[in-house]
Amino acid sequence: MTHEIKGGCLCGGVRFTLAGPLTEASACHCGQCRRSSGHHWASVHMPRAAYDFAADETLRWYDSSPGVRRGFCGTCGAFLFWDKADEDAMSVSMGALDTPTGTRLARHIFVSGKGDYYDIADGLPQTD
Repeated sequence: MTHEIKGGCLCGGVRFTLAGPLTEASACHCGQCRRSSGHHWASVHMPRAAYDFAADETLRWYDSSPGVRRGFCGTCGAFLFWDKADEDAMSVSMGALDTPTGTRLARHIFVSGKGDYYDIADGLPQTD
């Protein structure tokens, strides 16, 4: 069953709707996600066709590594998207989605890059 999940940034300059249901969420602990978000970054990876932007005038992109860019709001600074050029999908921040999302965190990725100030103790699968 398809349903819509709305989301956006803190100031409302970026607003979008996703055609759901959402995929399972991942928490990324790599250094780039930690620095971009201020902690680990939880997201879902959705097909590009699932995204419908109602407002994107403040959406800015940062090329964070070859073939990868990160989308954020140029006004409030919210880190919203992770986009790999050769994929037909894009990740969106779980924190940017209106609730209820209908999904749960399913795994932790790039755990070798996690900060030393927290533990991962939820029993979910962990990969490097």
